[in-house]
Amino acid sequence: MMVMTAIPGFFVLATLVLYLWRVMDHRADQAAMQALTAGQPPEPRSFDAGLVAGLPEPARRYFLYTIAPGTPLFTVARIHMAGRFGMGTKEKPGYLDFTATQLLALPAGFVWKMQARRGLMRLSGSDSQRWTRFWLLGLLPAARMGGDPDHTRSAFGRYVAEAIFWTPAAMLPGPGVVWEELDADRARVTVEYQGVSQAVELTVAADGQPTEVRFQRWSNANPGKQYQWQTFGGYLSEFRWFDGFQLPTHVEAGNHFATDRYFPFFVADVTAVGFPHE
Repeated sequence: MMVMTAIPGFFVLATLVLYLWRVMDHRADQAAMQALTAGQPPEPRSFDAGLVAGLPEPARRYFLYTIAPGTPLFTVARIHMAGRFGMGTKEKPGYLDFTATQLLALPAGFVWKMQARRGLMRLSGSDSQRWTRFWLLGLLPAARMGGDPDHTRSAFGRYVAEAIFWTPAAMLPGPGVVWEELDADRARVTVEYQGVSQAVELTVAADGQPTEVRFQRWSNANPGKQYQWQTFGGYLSEFRWFDGFQLPTHVEAGNHFATDRYFPFFVADVTAVGFPHE
């Protein structure tokens, strides 16, 4: 009889512990977002063509397309999005519908906070340069990774690439940001921060509109689950103006970009972009 009465108590205690654990994750997400927001320049300089006059031609066209003259050069953005997130393979993508908010602050980091669903399945959690942690049904931990050099390097590749098309002011030439020309419509930017370096290739149209990014990403998204350099990239479209920045509102991206193995596991439509202050 004592065992039977103890079982409900155990489940109540376990549920409470999991709930408190989830609350702690939420608080950590919010604290990280606030810390990144604090890096927003309070009174940034304004954009003019002279800032990019010495850049390779494709990079110069990109900046003139994405930033209007006189725009305050805010480097931290809050991006709201919805779309599909693939949990499977190219053959069986297993897409979940998701909504998410991302705080993007190159070079310091990012937080992508999401909720996803497919049928009765519910997945929520966050991704950042420090962690990946997702929960099933809001209460059962499904994945917890991060805090190691492999995760840091992989995440750095992601948010350098995303900064190119969502926070172009952060990609202006300066300490740790170097541009070079590849051909008439392609340029490569290399970003270095705290001992980590990432190069990303950008393709632009004749008018400077960014159309795709690609790079070698440090990733374990392979059958052996071993970290290695492998091609990653995405396509950009449906550009709109947000406070003087012309940004893509449709992005699809995935591993093995531009090969027959390409799987766009991330397909997102942006609903709003803002440039928050603390």
